[in-house]
Formats: sequence, C-alpha cells, structure tokens
Amino acid sequence: MMIPQETPKVFAIASQVVSGYVGNSTTTFVLQLLGLETATLNTVQFSNHSGYRQKTGEKTSPQLITELWEGLKMNGLHGKFDMMLTGYVPGPEELEAVGKIAKEIKETLLDPVMGDQGRLYVSEGVVPVYKSLLSHADLIVPNQFEAELLSGVKVDSLETLSQAIDALHTNYKIPHIIITSVTFSNGGQKMVCAGSSMTSSGASRKWIVDVPIIDGFFSGTGDLFAALTLARLREQSDASGLLCNKSWKPADDLSALETPLAKAIEVVLGSMHEVLLKTRAARDSILEAKKDLLANETDPKKLHIMKTAASELRLVQSQKELLTPSSRYKQTILEF
Repeated sequence: MMIPQETPKVFAIASQVVSGYVGNSTTTFVLQLLGLETATLNTVQFSNHSGYRQKTGEKTSPQLITELWEGLKMNGLHGKFDMMLTGYVPGPEELEAVGKIAKEIKETLLDPVMGDQGRLYVSEGVVPVYKSLLSHADLIVPNQFEAELLSGVKVDSLETLSQAIDALHTNYKIPHIIITSVTFSNGGQKMVCAGSSMTSSGASRKWIVDVPIIDGFFSGTGDLFAALTLARLREQSDASGLLCNKSWKPADDLSALETPLAKAIEVVLGSMHEVLLKTRAARDSILEAKKDLLANETDPKKLHIMKTAASELRLVQSQKELLTPSSRYKQTILEF
C-alpha cells in the first residue's frame, strides 16, 4: 500500500495573543491558508499586542520551551517538520532555547525581532544571541534597524544597504537575506525592500524593489511578511526543483532576478499591499462611523485603544489577496 505524501509542515515559534493578529495568530492562519501544516510554540501569551500600550499575560520560560520540544521528540513528532519560522522571543535565555531547536530542523526562516526605528523592544542580551544563531539560518528577514545591529553597517543609502547585505553573507554565510522597511531621509512616501541569494562562492545576488507607504500603524506586518515569504519561497523553490538542495540554494548561473527568492517576493509584496489597503479601508470606515464618539472622548487612553482596535489586520477578510494577489512588485538589480 502506498503511503500518502505528507503535507509540508512548519514549526512556528513566536508570540501569541488572545485578540488580534500578531505572532502565531498571523503565522498559523497564513501558512495554513497557503497549504502548509503549522505547529506552534508560543514564546509569550498576551491578551493583546503591545500597540495598545497595556496588556496582561506572561512569557514562556526557557525551561518550558525546551520541555515542549523534548515532548515532541519523545513521541517522534519532531522529525515531521520541514521548516521552522521564528518570531518574537523576549529574552536571551528563551532565544538560546529556541536556537537549539532551530539547529535540529532542516530549513529555518529567522525573523530577528529586536526593534524598529532605532529602538529595541527586547532585552539587549538578545542581540549577541541572534548573532550566534545567524550561521544556522537559511533565510533572515530583518528590518532596517535590525539589519544594522546584525551587520554593523549603518544603512542610510543604497550603497550602505548593499554593504549590509554583503556583510551578512560574508560574516555569517546566510544563504538568503531580505531587509525590509528601509527608508531614507529623501525617500518620500516609499520604502524599499532588498534581498539576495548567495552563490556557492559566497557572492551576493542583490535586488531591490520600491514599496509605497500606506499611512497608519498596523501591528503584525512583520509576522505577515515572514509567513508569506516562507510559503512563497518554498513554492518557488519547489517549482525550480530545489527542495532537495540544502537551504534551497539556486544554481550559480541564475541572475539575481531569476532566483526563487526574487520571484517569491513579487507575490509576497502584492499580498502585503492588498491586505494593508483592505485593513486601512476597514479602519477608516470604523473611525468614520465612530467620529462623534471619538470627537466627544476626552480620555487619550480610550481614544488610542479605539484607533488601535480599528487598525487590526484584516486577514480573514483578505483570503483572496493572500492566495492570489492581483498586484506584483518588480525588482531591479541593486548595483552597488
């Protein structure tokens, strides 16, 4: 009797909230919608995300993270994971426990969640632990600030953005890199996303794409990007017959724009853009309906909570956009 082919499975280690879409709440929905079985280990369990400026809940201890993994191993369940995705991990001890797990799983997307816009929102001790884990990652997706912390390069131009990618490839031998949410002082209403897939000799294959900025603050976009990127990179690597290659590395003769990573990001950014447009439209509609209530509310805390709640990602309402986005973002070669 033939054994049915297993559905690809992801082990996602990230935060979890009771209400809203950040961390594993986002990751699980997106990955399963795109056809990947997803098992989750939560690094924290909070009532809501930090954008509300108040929350309840607790962190998962390093001991429990390890214990849960050992329970999977005890029952032979750990070998079923084809991929791992990491998100928010609050402290160095917890991250070290997560890192030990990452070394046992085939392909790992490491999202080095540390901060943004010059500010850390994890313990400072997390930074050196992330650096120690980079050489075990197959793909990393830091934002501009995180890339600066990891590469040691201040990213303030296309030239220094290119240098940061080169430094990460050279120093840590990371096969695939994407740096997200890059803005420059003269960039106007756009940000850039840049990436590279390393050749067997360690050379970069760098591309860049402009992305319009959608006004508003939407929590969970990094988690959404990471989940979409893992799913779409696997899809493109499968189409190219690369799933048996370590780190899904493409042949050296492919140009930067022909790599599975570059092709994946076209779809990823299309979905991101359309989900955020739908989220913004829903936010604006809710705030318009509540404009009299908002105008009469004198408590700044209550005003902030209402606006934050209206800005939660609309993932359930955006299934079509996640599966088959109509938008595509084309890259150009990053020449530096």
